Amino acid sequence: MHETLLLIEDERLLGSELQRRFRNLGWDVRWTPTIHEAESLLLDDGLDPLVVLSDMTLPDGNGMDLMERARSAGLSGEWVFLTGYGGVPDSVRALRLGAYDFLTKPCEQERLDMVIAGAGRSATAQRRLRDENTARIRRYSVDSFTGNSARARNVRSMLGRLAEVPFSALIITGETGTGKGLVARILHHTGRRAEGPLVEVNCAALPRELLESELFGHEAGAFTGAKGRRRGLLEQATGGTLFLDEIGELDLDLQAKLLKAVEEQRMRRVGGETEISVDVQLIAATNLDLQAQVREGKFRADLFHRLSVFQLELPALRQRKEDLPELVNAFISEFNAKAGKRVSHISDEVWKQLYAHDWPGNVRELRNVIERCVLLSGSENLPLEWLQLIPLDGGAAQAAGDRICLPLDGSMALEDMDRHIIEMALKRNRYNVTATARALGTTRETLRYRISKYGLEGLVGRRRE
Repeated sequence: MHETLLLIEDERLLGSELQRRFRNLGWDVRWTPTIHEAESLLLDDGLDPLVVLSDMTLPDGNGMDLMERARSAGLSGEWVFLTGYGGVPDSVRALRLGAYDFLTKPCEQERLDMVIAGAGRSATAQRRLRDENTARIRRYSVDSFTGNSARARNVRSMLGRLAEVPFSALIITGETGTGKGLVARILHHTGRRAEGPLVEVNCAALPRELLESELFGHEAGAFTGAKGRRRGLLEQATGGTLFLDEIGELDLDLQAKLLKAVEEQRMRRVGGETEISVDVQLIAATNLDLQAQVREGKFRADLFHRLSVFQLELPALRQRKEDLPELVNAFISEFNAKAGKRVSHISDEVWKQLYAHDWPGNVRELRNVIERCVLLSGSENLPLEWLQLIPLDGGAAQAAGDRICLPLDGSMALEDMDRHIIEMALKRNRYNVTATARALGTTRETLRYRISKYGLEGLVGRRRE
């Protein structure tokens, strides 16, 4: 389909020639000789041209004034001015208003063709970005937190209220898989910084040295391998949102540096000598009890209080099982569309198992289960045999003989697996640290560190000599 070019030109001979030429180049040209008619097309009839080629001075008005009104009405597209009377002040004003180019008559046709083609490419890129942003906003609306239970409605109500206020920091808490990442994206895309960038980082996924460089950036030569300057994530998120997942895993010294950046809205790159201004909205997420971490000296109290301007706790799926029908049907529709399947029926036995399961991996586990079932289905029925909902010992994993069985369907985070392995090994070795370390092939010091990290000291205290 041809893209539209709106031509505003009162000289009949020139207008007719330009209309003919650009139609031959593949444009759908709409030609009007007056500002009034052009304004009616743009603001009343909903014409959305990719490019507007306008004379500046017309009998009933000024082309730049029309462009200003169109921009105020939210219309996109690039504007090119072609005039025989414009001077430097006019060209300066046109470019300040966002015009793509300002040309004087007479203009060589080859140059005009080149300028219009460039304006078309620019407008196409802008339109693509606008459409992608609109799609993201629609995807991450408040209603994308699915469920009609009281707990789900409370979360949506809080999200709606937070979208209306310019909060500086917020902490999202909840178990692994409850949707903390989804909520962070909802808060960004429905909030006042939706036009800015959303930068995400998992604090548990990177070693301390690399995480510092990722967050704050570095100068060339700051450390071995730093061959050039790098902008940190705080800089990249300026004007938008920085989402720090698993913030409880952030080292104490990095917590101090982050606090300074958040408080003062200034930071210094690793190896840098000058401070850089940043302006970010900070969203943090954790599945840990940060207040307990503060009491144990593992998390800075001042950073906790600075981040907890608002706190939003997400419920576990086992606490809102009445939302299962909505969630299951939403996931079935998603994976039907992706895989070209036609699953539409769920048997009573399948529902019985879905409701009986405790969902330790929460919504993430449910999504993985439904994905597996839909992809492996051969009919309209959701296959019972592919549910594979293993009854879990204590909501974590199964143990038998000299084995510990762990689910690999995304329902357990790596750290949760580590904790469970240590807990089960301690139990099998009658809570003897030396014997447990030997069984796990590690040292007593390393095991004691991990016992402390996961708060398992109480188990060790059960040892009977």
